[in-house]
Amino acid sequence: MAPRKTILTCAVTGSPPTAKKNPAVPVTPRQIADSCIEAVKAGAAIVHVHVRDPDSGLASMDLALYREVVDRLRSAPIDMIINLTTGPGQRFAPGDDDPRIPGPGTNLTHPKIRVQHVEALRPEICSLDVATMASGDAFGSTVMLNTVKTLAIMATAIRDAGVMPELEVFDTGHVRLARHMIETGLIAPPGFFQFCLGIEWGAPDSPEALGLMRSLAPPDCQWAAFGIGPRQFPMVAMAAAAGGHVRVGLEDNLYLERGVLAPSNAALVERAVDIVESLGGSLATPAEARAILGLAPRG
Repeated sequence: MAPRKTILTCAVTGSPPTAKKNPAVPVTPRQIADSCIEAVKAGAAIVHVHVRDPDSGLASMDLALYREVVDRLRSAPIDMIINLTTGPGQRFAPGDDDPRIPGPGTNLTHPKIRVQHVEALRPEICSLDVATMASGDAFGSTVMLNTVKTLAIMATAIRDAGVMPELEVFDTGHVRLARHMIETGLIAPPGFFQFCLGIEWGAPDSPEALGLMRSLAPPDCQWAAFGIGPRQFPMVAMAAAAGGHVRVGLEDNLYLERGVLAPSNAALVERAVDIVESLGGSLATPAEARAILGLAPRG
């Protein structure tokens, strides 16, 4: 029997202010696109894309930046699946004097604004954070805020754009809500889940937590998992060994090993490929990943 195919996603840049912590974190549209292409050449089938303001290096929701990255990727002479984030615009910090008034760190915006680049650019996949939770140090004293109504608006827009949502879930209740959205028709079954583990203050990055979250998802769904920081590569091994797909990238981890900054996203991908193959697995090509996820073949 041929080895089971594992889909590898590379999350190349993310939203936290990490560009000054590791110079390999891509910032400009050209850098982000080039890093995506390098990651695909190293073995990734999917590239998960955020954009950053080229001057500040901070997260951005600028449609023009997304358009430039997507145009560069679509014109590249290499196949890949583009996955655009819809995460920015979900954070709220209660004011110290009046918690009803937004404090520093708030970027909460209308859900339609959070998906405008998806509607305009129509990638094959986009992320959908089915999550409301307290945040860790990376985002200060903010709450990731996604009400059921917000998620319904976003899921409807994503569905109408013909895009597959990658359901990012950070704890068990998020999995139950995502499953409810599938059962009520907001999201096409069986769903593509991304278990985001070890993030404050969600589910831990343990085999027990991974197994519990997987047990709550639809039995026939496709799923992946990732850990952050030093737990990125152990989670690759755990997910691959459990029959899931995997994710690495500078969004989640800045180091190749203890004390050694990762020189590129491609280096993280190469390490993940080694882990998957050492467990007897085989990496899916973008065409194979489309077949696994039920996406249309590339035209």
